[in-house]
Amino acid sequence: MRFLKIFALSTGVFLLSSCETLNQAGQILTQTGLGNPSATEISLGLKQALELGTSAGSERLSQTDGFFANAAIKILFPEEAQKVERTLRSVGLNKLADNVILSVNRAAEAAAIEAKPIFISAIKGMTFSDASNILLSGQQDAATLYFQRVTADQLHQKFQPIIQNSLSKVGATRYWTDAITAYNSIPLVGKVNPDLSAYVTEKAIAGIFFEIAQEELKIRSKLSARTSPLLQKVFAYADRNRG
Repeated sequence: MRFLKIFALSTGVFLLSSCETLNQAGQILTQTGLGNPSATEISLGLKQALELGTSAGSERLSQTDGFFANAAIKILFPEEAQKVERTLRSVGLNKLADNVILSVNRAAEAAAIEAKPIFISAIKGMTFSDASNILLSGQQDAATLYFQRVTADQLHQKFQPIIQNSLSKVGATRYWTDAITAYNSIPLVGKVNPDLSAYVTEKAIAGIFFEIAQEELKIRSKLSARTSPLLQKVFAYADRNRG
């Protein structure tokens, strides 16, 4: 019976991921009960949760319509170019405006998966103190804020060239040029030409952090999201002790 219990616990963890962190978690679970977690368990448990959450978020956004069909993060015309969209639609160029919006979202979707290794690297570099502070924080987005602090610059450097390439690949650059050219040719309008690449990069990164925040909230608030014994133990402890 004891062997079966140990096997079930370690197998439950292993099935979630083959990464080093989860293997370590499985080894620890075979040696401990389900009382208060040790400092090592807290660190491994939080890292396990964040690996699962960031991977799920990045992969979901990288799917077709990951950005385009999500009203919370769908990328629209830049604020300073919204008058461009209104003007184009007012003169019957709805399809051109629609093509701009669809193509910039496709570019963000193409880049989203590149966030995953950056987040995993940040998780592996997390200290015991970082993990404990995040786990027991009264802020439901404490881990997301941590990621924003330690990965924003890396994400921007990684995303900028990918977004630029994606914009060209999905036709966004052409549609954008056509839209701006059409707008600027209308008499008496002020000329505009926002930096599309910088704008989409900023919005893509903001969308990823939004999605990570949703994943973090899910595991903090829903028992069903705690899909391994280690997660159940660590987050039950957090529920009892969160500041």
